[in-house]
Amino acid sequence: MTATHAFWLAGRQATGETTFDVTSPWDGRLVGEVSVPTDAQVEEAVAAAYAVRDEFAATPAHVRAAALDHVSMRLVERTEEIARLISAENGKPIKWARGEVGRAVSVFRFAAEEARRFNGGEAQRLDTDLGGQGRLAFTRRFPKGVVLGIAPFNFPLNLCAHKIAPALAAGVPIILKPAPATPLAGLIIGELLAETGTTLPAGSWSILPVANDRMPALVQDPRLPVISFTGSEKVGYAIMDSVPRKHCTLELGGNGAAVVLADYASDEDLDWAANRIATFSNYQGGQSCISVQRVIADASVYERLLPRIVAAVEAQVTGDPSDDATDVGPLVSEDAAKRVEAWVQEAVEAGAQLLTGGKRDGASYAPTVLTDVPADTILSCEEVFGPVLTVRKVDGEAEAFAAVNDSKYGLQAGVFTRDLQTAFRAHRALEVGGVVIGDVPSYRADQMPYGGAKQSGVGREGVKFAMDDYTYERVMVLTGLAL
Repeated sequence: MTATHAFWLAGRQATGETTFDVTSPWDGRLVGEVSVPTDAQVEEAVAAAYAVRDEFAATPAHVRAAALDHVSMRLVERTEEIARLISAENGKPIKWARGEVGRAVSVFRFAAEEARRFNGGEAQRLDTDLGGQGRLAFTRRFPKGVVLGIAPFNFPLNLCAHKIAPALAAGVPIILKPAPATPLAGLIIGELLAETGTTLPAGSWSILPVANDRMPALVQDPRLPVISFTGSEKVGYAIMDSVPRKHCTLELGGNGAAVVLADYASDEDLDWAANRIATFSNYQGGQSCISVQRVIADASVYERLLPRIVAAVEAQVTGDPSDDATDVGPLVSEDAAKRVEAWVQEAVEAGAQLLTGGKRDGASYAPTVLTDVPADTILSCEEVFGPVLTVRKVDGEAEAFAAVNDSKYGLQAGVFTRDLQTAFRAHRALEVGGVVIGDVPSYRADQMPYGGAKQSGVGREGVKFAMDDYTYERVMVLTGLAL
C-alpha cells in the first residue's frame, strides 16, 4: 500500500483533509498519495512566513549556510532513491533523473556558499562633490518580502531547488507550490530541511501541494510581494498582469534554436553537432524550455548535416524510463502527447516533410524530425515541449541570425562556429537571454544568470541572481566622517 506524503507547513509535517494521487505517465501506476492543505493551513503557512520575515533576515549567515549544506550533502547520499522517484512521477529516463539530482546538489551548495558572502555591503565615498564632504554611503541588500515560488513539472526537484535555496540563502521566507503532477521530489526537500531541526526559524519555509485553481488566491495575497514563477508564457503573464504592483520573476517558454554555420564543416564537427542536437531535442522528452526545437543550418553544410541529424535522432532509445538504456521516456501525460501529435499533423498537412517519427503511443511520442515547415504553423511559432525538431536551410550568417530572432521567444540559442569574431557577433545580434557557442541552447550551469528576452520571461534565475531578485538595495549615509 502506498503511504500518504505529508506536506510541510512552517517547517513541520502536516496533513490535510483530502489527498490526491500521483501516477506514472509511463504505465499509469500509483507512485504516491499526497495530502492536500486546507485553506486554513495555507493561511497558517502564509501568516507564519509573514510574521517571521524580520527574524529570518537577521539569522546569521553561518546558520543559513549550514542548513543549505546539509540539504546538499543529503541529496548526494539519497541520489538513487530520489532519482527513482523523479523518474516514476515525471517519466524522465533514470539517467537524466540522476543528473537532475546532481544539479540540485550543486544548487544547494552554491546557495550555501553565497549565503556566506552575500550582502557584505559596499561603501562609496560621497565627497566627490562639495556637498558630500565628510559623508560615506554604505549599501546593503534587504528582503523585498515573502516569496511565492511556483515550480513546474519538468524538473520537479531542481526547479524547486532554484526557488527555495536562493530564498533561504538570502534570509527570505518562501512558500513553495510544486507542480500538482510532480510534487513528490519537491516534498523531499522539505524532509531534508526538517532534518536541520530548529536551525531555521519556523515559518521561514513551507511546501504546499495545492491545486492550480487555488494559486490565484496566493498570487493576490498582499503578504507575498515577490512571485517567482517557472512555467508557460500564458500563465506567467496572466500572473504578472493580475498583480502589476508585485515583483514578478518569470522564467517562461522558448523554442530553442541551434545554428550551424558554414565554418563548422568538418565531418567531426558535423557529427558532434548532429549528436548534440539529437540528444538535446529529446532529453526530457523535449519537455525543457531550452531543448532544441529549431535547427538553422547554412546551405553549405545542410545536405551533409541533415542525414546525420536524422540518424542520430533515430538512434535515441525510447521506452521504460526506469531502464538505464532509455534516452527518451513519455511526456508528462497522454494529453500532452496528443497535443504534440496534433501540431505535427497540422504541419505535415500544410506541406512539411516528415523525415522520421511522428507516431504516438499513449503518453509517448516518437522522436521526430521535419523540414520545410511553413512559418505560419503552430509548430513554427510556439513552444512544442515535446521530442520534435525542425530543420531549416539558410544562406549565410545574417539570414541565420535573423531566423533565430524571427520568434516571439528569446530564451537561449546555440551557435556552432569556431570563429571568435562570429561568436561575438552572435552575442550582440541574437535576441535571447543566453548564447551558447559550439553547443546546443540546452546548456545551463546552475550558477549562471538564466532567463529570457521578449516573451520568454522577466528577470533571472541562477542562485546569486535570484538572491538579488529577492532583495533590494538600501543605502545608509554616514555624516561627519574624516575620510
